[in-house]
Amino acid sequence: MEPIDLRSDTVTQPTKKMREAMALADVGDDVLDEDPTIHQLQDIAAEKLGKEAALFVPSGTMGNLVSLLTHCQRGDEVILGDLSHIFLNEVGGISALGGIHPRILANSPDGTIELEALRKAIRHDDLHYPPTRVICLENSHNYCSGSALSPDYMKRTGQLARDHNLKIHLDGARIFNAADALSVPVRVLAEDADSVMFCLSKGLSAPVGSLICGTEEFISKARKNRKMLGGGMRQSGHLAAAGIVALNDQVEGLATDRKNNQKLIGGLQKIDGITVRAEFANTNIVFFTLDQSRLDSQDFMIKLAERNIKLLMIEDGEFRAVLHRQISEEQVTLVLRAIREILA
Repeated sequence: MEPIDLRSDTVTQPTKKMREAMALADVGDDVLDEDPTIHQLQDIAAEKLGKEAALFVPSGTMGNLVSLLTHCQRGDEVILGDLSHIFLNEVGGISALGGIHPRILANSPDGTIELEALRKAIRHDDLHYPPTRVICLENSHNYCSGSALSPDYMKRTGQLARDHNLKIHLDGARIFNAADALSVPVRVLAEDADSVMFCLSKGLSAPVGSLICGTEEFISKARKNRKMLGGGMRQSGHLAAAGIVALNDQVEGLATDRKNNQKLIGGLQKIDGITVRAEFANTNIVFFTLDQSRLDSQDFMIKLAERNIKLLMIEDGEFRAVLHRQISEEQVTLVLRAIREILA
């Protein structure tokens, strides 16, 4: 069977149009701020997110790190969800490289952090405390079933931050998926954030890169931090060219990924031995658990691999599947059939 890779939307290959655009891109030295294709991508990103300016970075992890380095001084504190990507999967970079202290609060199953918990976590001025500077949110929220945080929640959190003179950084790696799920323009989800990072290399299918968006002053400072971290690239317009195609051509396709995800969820719910975290799975991600009295997790993965199907095992008995451009409705049907046969 043709390989079916559901481990992540990061496995997507660039489209033919992206490859052609990369080959023909008009480029210059971006460290000298002379790459016209980088300028074009950054202008498009800023306009779509409703911000003054944008900055191209090699990865989402670097984008989050650059953003928090720009907002904070050493010894400052940021508030993070306990299931956030920044906390779990970015190697502790904000602490190791930025001297930034994380204040960890519980994420609700829908990816939000309770507003009262946020309010109570804000430090008052005291000799013993690190000063709170930033609230970090994630939309859509990867480990909370890819849940899309609502415009109302974003607005109420934004007001809380303004009331306490704090900044909001939004890890919007999949913010276009969230906007699709909620049927709102992406700028609506970004308008209460002071900085936003989003990825080109997930559901949008570009091969490399993310964007940070914010004010012109913020982006000017972020540019220097990007250089400090080694993220200043030269003729990176070749990469930006694929990003332009991604933003112009691939956003509408995210609705298909969402529909295919709902088909996968519906099918998994009908299989004995599978429990799906479905309540907030409204974008392109689903988590499910396997009853290991039926089959050991490793054996399950082996039997899937024999059928050329790849899933991500988060931990023993728990799995994640991510829908993307290279997974068709027919392939979802094949995956469901394979899982039924394996557990029969």
